[in-house]
Amino acid sequence: MATTDAPPPMTGEDPAKPGSRTGDGSPSGAVPAVDVAGATPVRHPLRWLSVLALAVLAAQLTHFLVTNANFEWSTVGSYFGAQVIGQGIATTVELTVVAMLIGIVGGVLVAVGRMSENRVLSAVCGAYVWFFRGIPVLVQLVFWYNLSALLPRISFGVPFGPEFVSGQTNSLITPLLAAILGLGLNEAAYMAEIVRGGLLGVDQGQSEAAAALGMGRARILRRVVLPQAMRFIVPPTGSQVINMMKATSLVSVIALADLLYTVQSIYNRTFETIPLLIVACLWYLVMTSVLYVGQSFIERYYARGATRNAPQGFWDFAFFRRRAAAGAPLAGERDARHEQEERTP
Repeated sequence: MATTDAPPPMTGEDPAKPGSRTGDGSPSGAVPAVDVAGATPVRHPLRWLSVLALAVLAAQLTHFLVTNANFEWSTVGSYFGAQVIGQGIATTVELTVVAMLIGIVGGVLVAVGRMSENRVLSAVCGAYVWFFRGIPVLVQLVFWYNLSALLPRISFGVPFGPEFVSGQTNSLITPLLAAILGLGLNEAAYMAEIVRGGLLGVDQGQSEAAAALGMGRARILRRVVLPQAMRFIVPPTGSQVINMMKATSLVSVIALADLLYTVQSIYNRTFETIPLLIVACLWYLVMTSVLYVGQSFIERYYARGATRNAPQGFWDFAFFRRRAAAGAPLAGERDARHEQEERTP
């Protein structure tokens, strides 16, 4: 007589499922507990070797700075707070602010033009970016400074019609104006790409939702897209401001009395080249550090509400420390919660 195997008893649980239990009452899919009471911390000898090597290099650098008399630290201290140096710093800051304002405003306009559905406008804005990004800024500065050789006289009026205002190019294009034009127009090309990248980083659904509410395209850009794009635009813009402050040193070739030109005019008379260059380096470090602090606060302002991992302060920004996500459980809490879910039938 043929016999059939009796079906397994119905226990209400599938042994194959992660939540099922074994004979001893423990979850069948649970990871066995590991005793870490006697675990030995992992040693990192290479870390200590790197710290030792850096300490030796720092000691050598300090010894070099202190014992080398050619630095002439007394001369550095006497010129660091000199009035003539302060005038050069003022020119540098003024040039940076004006050039960046032109670059930011022009960059927004060029970026919007590049994203326009008007192909002619988009092509013209694309050609602008191509032209100014393809020519070194030093060449542009020299070109604007020598514009009178190409255009001896500048006039403003109706095209192919009467002139309203006119003047000699040498009188209108001063070294300061040549520097502003060269740096500002060049910066607008780079800012256009930064702004365009930020605008493209905003989800298209935001614009569609705003359009469904009856908002116009200009208002959508101003009230919806641009505020959300700022968190993508601010970090590279901060870097551009710092680069602009350093790029102002190029205007010394057109005899504009910025910080570097002022330092050069002094050491050309006194032959104290190294101490004066150290003064310039120290002041550039001070100014860029101030900009770096300002950038950290601006990034935190525009990152609020957009991410839970926004920098808490300047030092968190400087050392790339991020706060834990709000409401996120700790590691032990996550493990306990996961184990509780596994034990729940």
